[in-house]
Amino acid sequence: MKWGICATGTIARKFASTIREMAAEGEQLVSVGSRSAQGAEAFAAEFGIPRAYGSYEELFADPDTEAVYIATPNSLHYENTRAALEAGKHVLCEKPFTLTAAQAEALYALAREKGLFLMEALWIRHLPLYEKLDALLAEGILGKVTDITCDYGFIANGARRERKFVSRLGGGALLDIGIYTIGFADLVMKDAPDSFTSTVHFSEYGTDDDSRICLQYPGGRSAVCVQTIGRELPRHAHIRGTKGEIFLPDFQAAETMELRLTGQEPEVINAPFDINGFEYQIREASRCVAAGRCASARYTPDQSIALMRLLENIRKDWGMVFSCEE
Repeated sequence: MKWGICATGTIARKFASTIREMAAEGEQLVSVGSRSAQGAEAFAAEFGIPRAYGSYEELFADPDTEAVYIATPNSLHYENTRAALEAGKHVLCEKPFTLTAAQAEALYALAREKGLFLMEALWIRHLPLYEKLDALLAEGILGKVTDITCDYGFIANGARRERKFVSRLGGGALLDIGIYTIGFADLVMKDAPDSFTSTVHFSEYGTDDDSRICLQYPGGRSAVCVQTIGRELPRHAHIRGTKGEIFLPDFQAAETMELRLTGQEPEVINAPFDINGFEYQIREASRCVAAGRCASARYTPDQSIALMRLLENIRKDWGMVFSCEE
């Protein structure tokens, strides 16, 4: 598929480098748009992209671009995705998909109306290790899953810290990395939680920098998710059941897990990436477009909307409103 990239930041660079490694699969980068022509041209030169535009509108109007990857700040995802769809482009939008469930519902409805593919780029949902995990849980290897714990934390300094937290961009640890911990719990539990409790600390920017969220699921199951930008935490995840547990040393960049069944020797299960992990969501988008589908069955609009609704409800419980929403 012929791709364009909307924005030129860190996550856009990872996407571009991944596409560059997928040329043999027919994936191409044909355009890039930035807030400045200079930024777009520098990015295009680095990644060998033939057309560079100094505005997102010019990118969306490019006649040769079939699909657009939205890599702008959180607060711009809704308007940029809508503009790309209105221009007739398929869209893969970086997480968090939107700031509210209503925005998410509106975008998926627009994609269906126009017959275009749309998916939130929550890349961990497409990893091959999680196909193996799903199969193990489906066969009841752990018995009844009882609880999950999942942690993610890192330290950001200087300008990077401001970008992570500034309210007008929809900042904070919840939408930046909590979407991974809570998204992992959602992937395993396959249910919306009945309720949640949480503790939170706010940064000097008025957005969350550290939280612990306890999710209660049907059947007495639970998940505890910790997400922080200010402390280094290994990305460990434990899935516990009545017959044992599964441990993931890195649940986000998930290439290995350890099955620990009661009374048995641990078993290590591996599923290494072909490139860096981003390739699987790109392949899914291309497969769906080729099949004429407006949505993925691996990560559906309903799942994306439900996750957005939960994150929105957590923010409401905290009383955290972004300045771009006021």
